Amino acid sequence: MRVAVVGLGLIGGSFALEMKRLKNQVIGLDKNPKHKEQALNLGIVDEIADDLPSIPDLELIVLATPVKAIKEELPGILDEIQSDQMVIDLGSTKMQITEMVSDHPKRPHYLACHPMAGTEFSGPEAAVKNLFRDRFMVICEEEKTNKNIASQLEQLFLSMGMELVYYNPAAHDKHAAYVSHISHITSFALANTVLKKEENEEDIFKLAAGGFTSTVRLAKSNAETWAEIFLENRLQVLDVLTEHINQLEQFRKAIEEKNEIVLSEMMNSANQIRKIV
Repeated sequence: MRVAVVGLGLIGGSFALEMKRLKNQVIGLDKNPKHKEQALNLGIVDEIADDLPSIPDLELIVLATPVKAIKEELPGILDEIQSDQMVIDLGSTKMQITEMVSDHPKRPHYLACHPMAGTEFSGPEAAVKNLFRDRFMVICEEEKTNKNIASQLEQLFLSMGMELVYYNPAAHDKHAAYVSHISHITSFALANTVLKKEENEEDIFKLAAGGFTSTVRLAKSNAETWAEIFLENRLQVLDVLTEHINQLEQFRKAIEEKNEIVLSEMMNSANQIRKIV
């Protein structure tokens, strides 16, 4: 296929690498001229274009920009696509995107997706091969997509080594808040806490062991990207954040009261996560 990837950061760039591995021809688009140059020089894409209408014989359009940009671009792209073209988005939230195009006459050409993969790095230089292997691809509202298109795209994801799971958009956004978005907030907050209380950066460097390093890894993530994600999924994030604060307050109370029994009970309860991850 000839595939256009719009947005050449970590996710879009890594997706483009997979498309090339599968012998597709990849054309890259990005509003940032530096990103376009980097993606071309790094071999992430085969060529660069300024806009989608300038690309002939295009079969698949992959939107890997932030959700705000996807919402701005998707309706117009669906307006212009031809009968043999397909569109997917890889946005981190799904409700607002799918609601915008739910009644669009060309909605069957579009499949809403979210690969549950990533790192704390950003930009084309962060793109890596096999980022999606053995990861889940969440697919939303498959029933609204043309069956032949959905099947073709599902086979594409399977050929990338992904496992497919299906959620409605509301369920996706809720679970993403619980397992992804709150993890980033916690990491950002912990990093700020330590930076505020620990005045000597050298002490952080000397004493930081694996636990601290792994816990604050996500605090290196792109601030603009994650601020937008938190606001796009605001209600779900606020819900899980309220419970997280409640858990912290329970830890604080138990420590203040020197209640070792409650502390142990809370941590033993948390240990059950071993059964899942």
